[in-house]
Amino acid sequence: MPPAVAKEASLSSDDQACQKCHDGKKEILKTTEAGESLSMMISTQAFLASMHNDTSCTDCHDDLDEKTHGKVAVPIKSKRAYRLSFKDSCTVCHKKNMAQFKDSVHAAMVADGNDKAPTCSDCHDPHTLKSVKLIEPIANVPCAACHKEIFKAYSQDVHGLDRVAHGKEAPLCANCHSAHSIKAASLATSGIKEACLSCHKDAADKHLAWLPNSKLHFEVVSCPVCHNPTAKRRVNLRLVDSVSGKQIMEKKGESQFEQMTKAADASQSGLAGSELRSFLKQFNQANPGTKAILSGRLEVREGVENHQISEKEKALKDCKVCHESGAMPFQSVILTMAGSDGRPLRHVVNREVLNSVTALDMIRGFYTIGSSRLSVLDYLLVLVLLGVLCVPIAHLTAHRLFKTKRDQLNAERARAAAQADRNTPQK
Repeated sequence: MPPAVAKEASLSSDDQACQKCHDGKKEILKTTEAGESLSMMISTQAFLASMHNDTSCTDCHDDLDEKTHGKVAVPIKSKRAYRLSFKDSCTVCHKKNMAQFKDSVHAAMVADGNDKAPTCSDCHDPHTLKSVKLIEPIANVPCAACHKEIFKAYSQDVHGLDRVAHGKEAPLCANCHSAHSIKAASLATSGIKEACLSCHKDAADKHLAWLPNSKLHFEVVSCPVCHNPTAKRRVNLRLVDSVSGKQIMEKKGESQFEQMTKAADASQSGLAGSELRSFLKQFNQANPGTKAILSGRLEVREGVENHQISEKEKALKDCKVCHESGAMPFQSVILTMAGSDGRPLRHVVNREVLNSVTALDMIRGFYTIGSSRLSVLDYLLVLVLLGVLCVPIAHLTAHRLFKTKRDQLNAERARAAAQADRNTPQK
């Protein structure tokens, strides 16, 4: 039997009636109350080529009255208000995606009234929507509309170039950030690492071959720190709960972080060690049941730099970049807490905090030999290593010094044994 032929999409008679006007010769323009011009023209050809070609006009525009439609003017507050009005229509078919979106940073921005926060139709034009499985030019990715600088950086990094030059399925925004449940990039303890390892599954094993203590490096060093060799770096001291290990988020409607950091930073020039300790004490007192500590992580300074990944051959492998006195990555230090929507709240910290003995119990698990803090520990480590080495050296030295005496004693024992054999009567 001949292979089945896919049925060509076509409009129903009702939808054809709609398109007589909305894809007619005369353009339909609406003026919103905000003074914006809103086109009501829909290309039939583009719609039939879209993922929604089996959807009827009234499936989404179910509030229209066919008796008055086109005859009675319907006021539209603004373009944005018009787009937001279709949220419930999207939910009817896309319940799972909408549930994910409700917990996203974009949804939090919409709820806060941010007019730049994306709505469904900002990312997915309902009349021209194509399958996300198609490898289209990266300029067609909706994220580029808002994140222009980041997208420009991505288009020139190893992932973007792979997609542009070679047409490969190199990762796009949604591969790392998800499509609908987008969280603030800074919220996850190891979000960037996990995103990288989802594709580069053997990366951890490959680093074991040359990177000392690679497990710890993976925990406290963000991947772009080494894989963007031109990036500026800094130490991020994140507020985390010492029990759960999770970042602490500010409650909606509160501004504890900003108020407390400003109060603690008397000179407003960056928190010194004693000021940071005072902030932590006040924060824990104001939040009973929470034991906040600081978790250090080395990262790049700008979000754009996270999207400028170079070829692996160009990645940093010079330990001196971090492990030497005065290393540049440790000259910039910030304190970070997650806001109610996950986006970071930041305050500058004096870099000397990393070298302070008083910070030992506040900043845990973030000691960089030769650079970050407590040079006395470097000396103690050297003494421990020398002590470990001295044991076998002392043993070998003693072995050599007493060799002559030991040989004499062995010779005397041998003569005594021989004499005893001669004096033993023969049977």
